[in-house]
Amino acid sequence: MLPHPPNAWRRVALTLLLAYASARLCVWLQTPIPWMIGPLVATSLVSVLGARTESWVPFRNAGQWVIGAALGLYFTPAVGALVAGLWWAIALGIAWALALGLGFGAWLRHHHGAHLSSLTPTQLRSTTYFASAIGGASEMTLIAERHGARTDLVAAAHSLRVLLVTLTIPFALQFWGVQGIDRLPDALREVHAQGLLWLAGLTLLGALLMQRLGRANPWFMGALLVTMGLTLSGVVLSAIPVSLTNAAQLVIGVSLGVRFTPAFVHTAPRWMGSVALASGAMMALCAVFAWVLAALTGLHPATLVLGTSPGGIAEMAITAKVLQLGVPVVTAFQVCRLVAVLVLAEPVYRLWMRRWPV
Repeated sequence: MLPHPPNAWRRVALTLLLAYASARLCVWLQTPIPWMIGPLVATSLVSVLGARTESWVPFRNAGQWVIGAALGLYFTPAVGALVAGLWWAIALGIAWALALGLGFGAWLRHHHGAHLSSLTPTQLRSTTYFASAIGGASEMTLIAERHGARTDLVAAAHSLRVLLVTLTIPFALQFWGVQGIDRLPDALREVHAQGLLWLAGLTLLGALLMQRLGRANPWFMGALLVTMGLTLSGVVLSAIPVSLTNAAQLVIGVSLGVRFTPAFVHTAPRWMGSVALASGAMMALCAVFAWVLAALTGLHPATLVLGTSPGGIAEMAITAKVLQLGVPVVTAFQVCRLVAVLVLAEPVYRLWMRRWPV
């Protein structure tokens, strides 16, 4: 769990210093979500150029823990009733994500069948299928490995898609000029030292329980579910200090950025180009779908753009929180989609292989 001293500690410290400097620069430049965008971009760039950056896993876990707890505070009883009433829209969002992933996979398989001739037909199918699933990047890579896929291509596709969505959508929303939809009650903006300690302890237990049960994103989901339960019950312990959520965004940005090594850039360039093109197309299609849902639900289109976007749950929820764009709705859409993909992806693939074998 601990980095091997002294070089690993030095790399972690230097990476964090770079991340902090880039975050401050983005604050000065007034970019969207500067505390995540800055570290993500800077760490990605220097990593691709060959610098030995490093992210320490407990820092990333702590960041997800903080963000999960912060998002749970938005689920007041009134908001909970609103989200529950949107079950049908969330179900449509899940169906849309699954269909979009299947379409993306079919296009990759058709486009790269000749260029990945070293793969058997079964390997090609599993690689393109799991690379295109929207959500659960690390889990999809592990499942893909069980089915003989090229896991480097699967992991690279998910990493590049999340990077492009995280960089594109916040800037698009800033250009659009939308923010400030959420209005938290005053009680949920006040930090109380004793309440914060209780909140930290309870959410830590939730995260450890989720980890023990082997659930996806345990530090994020455990903290989120505990805080949601408290807030929905009308229990208000404390708000999360802004400095703490900024630090959480920073370490999450670093954990994403360090994936982009020189080896990553040389991973099947044509494959990566296709993933980038498809990611752009999926963002555009999701934006259209979001506008349709907005017309049906009466919610702001920006909220549903974040809720249905093909990005990572933490990154999209952070964007919603910083820009105050319907955090509970975005979180509910993203969480439900993640659970559906994790539950359904492998059974659907097995059914497909049985009904239409290669």
